[in-house]
Amino acid sequence: MSAVLSISGRRCYGVARVCRVWGITRAGIYRRRRAANLPETPRRRPGPQGPMPDAALVDEIRTVLTDSPFHGEGYRKVWARLRHTGVRTSKERVRRLMRENGLSADTGRATPRGPRAHDGTIISETVDTMWGTDMTAAVTTVHGQVAVFVAVDHCSAECVGIHASLRGTRHEALEPVRQGVTARFGAVGKDVAVGLSLRHDHGSQYTSHDFQSEIRWLGISSSPAFIRAPEGNGCAERFIRTLKENLLWVRTFDTVEDLREALIAFRKTYNEQWLIERHGHRSPAQFRRDQMDSQPVAA
Repeated sequence: MSAVLSISGRRCYGVARVCRVWGITRAGIYRRRRAANLPETPRRRPGPQGPMPDAALVDEIRTVLTDSPFHGEGYRKVWARLRHTGVRTSKERVRRLMRENGLSADTGRATPRGPRAHDGTIISETVDTMWGTDMTAAVTTVHGQVAVFVAVDHCSAECVGIHASLRGTRHEALEPVRQGVTARFGAVGKDVAVGLSLRHDHGSQYTSHDFQSEIRWLGISSSPAFIRAPEGNGCAERFIRTLKENLLWVRTFDTVEDLREALIAFRKTYNEQWLIERHGHRSPAQFRRDQMDSQPVAA
């Protein structure tokens, strides 16, 4: 405005006159002009930077993301893995550097939710108290779409059983449960798993007479989730998400046998290396070992 020519005097209005009419100070105008001419500096946390500069820490973050056997890990798990390697920094600094360098995982947009039928927690306090089971699908080049069944401990988040089959029948759905019972209770037999509850949805495999009869024979009590409330079976659902993001969606399998071998290998990697924040960034297997070591030995 100060550079505009007056219609009557054919002269510029000038900064002083414009500031007087608008009721602002000339110092504010000059300060804004000076700030606009300065090059934009990247945002940084106020205060001392710490012993490791940002560029070196970004290299460490890239190394962690490259060496990790999993995909889509957020800044919290990256921060925890840095601590395991001896690099000490803050979560917010890791979050800022991952965001500025395009290393953050794409989480998508949340969708609004209606009233919740399930309100509370499904996390048990001790291992082998409640397991969750569910199924998903995978694609093979020879056999086409096949079924994948899982069983997960609600306390440790450990995968206790995993199985792939050509058909998603009730008998195949029992396989990961049998694997878990054999590994945790010694054998498959009558009432060997008394005290264990099994969370499942209302799929035809899990509500069938054969499935319910066998888990009762094993001593397992059925714990169906609320209808249309997948969060009630959230432990198995969350594991399936991890399984898809790190195996089923990133690899190609020829046959169901190839998929089954890959699932067994993934279960071992997940149980030993996947970090759980609520466990103090310990793996599911490490949490189980720590809890079993803390329990008193029976006389």
